[in-house]
Amino acid sequence: MSDLIKKYWKKFCEEKQLDEETEYDAWSFGNTKQMADELAELVNKGIKTATTSAYELYEQDDLLPEVGEFNIILNGSGEPVCITQTKVVYIMPYNLISPEHAWHEGEGDRSYNYWRRVHDQFFESGYKDFGKKFYEQAPMVCEVFEKIY
Repeated sequence: MSDLIKKYWKKFCEEKQLDEETEYDAWSFGNTKQMADELAELVNKGIKTATTSAYELYEQDDLLPEVGEFNIILNGSGEPVCITQTKVVYIMPYNLISPEHAWHEGEGDRSYNYWRRVHDQFFESGYKDFGKKFYEQAPMVCEVFEKIY
């Protein structure tokens, strides 16, 4: 973790009276600087309160999100934007993800059609990068979170 991230976490812990040793993670959304910037801003504004990731693309040493965990959301430059706390985690086949979950992701016009279009492209590319083929029933990790700082 960068010194900037550690300093941001320390300030949060002091203000919220949490032990600085409390576990947290710091990461950005998406696969481009622009996407990370845009999605971090949606979280910061309280519009984006959910995300979806491909279960099969998690590295073996990556832990799945857990309810109650803290996450520092970074922009595309790796700078802290805000802190979220995970509220709900579930695994669901891609083709069964609900329009409600898509709406909570807060992207575009928040419609299911928009969500499907951009996520189809995102996951097709992501699976291809791992030498795999994306498919409709691919298991997805769906996470709902709340911006707390």
